Amino acid sequence: QVHLVESGGGSVQAGGSLRLSCAASGSTYSRKCMGWFRQAPGKEREGVARIYTRVGSMYYADSVKGRFTISQDNAKNMVYLQMNSLKPEDTAMYYCAAAYGGGYCDWSDFGHWGQGTQVTVSS
Repeated sequence: QVHLVESGGGSVQAGGSLRLSCAASGSTYSRKCMGWFRQAPGKEREGVARIYTRVGSMYYADSVKGRFTISQDNAKNMVYLQMNSLKPEDTAMYYCAAAYGGGYCDWSDFGHWGQGTQVTVSS
């Protein structure tokens, strides 16, 4: 059973920062990667950042490169998303997600989701 709980969302002015946290349950042994996704009203969900559980390799959407940083603490079973230089277009519901199995980790591999945390950036 995989359970993901996000926290840390809120409202911030443009240029500000937020740090999202995701508490995960379940073993990390077979977990391939963790990720953060977001969905703005009227838009499709998009992948923001992902990190390989074992080797720690990180990948980012072009829209957040240089501003967002994903990290993990496997001992605590936690994943984080540090968001700096926030823009109004970053406003969305942010979801933590997990992917299991072997091989390469792609945005389409994520099958376990949290409930989401809202991030609102005002101009």
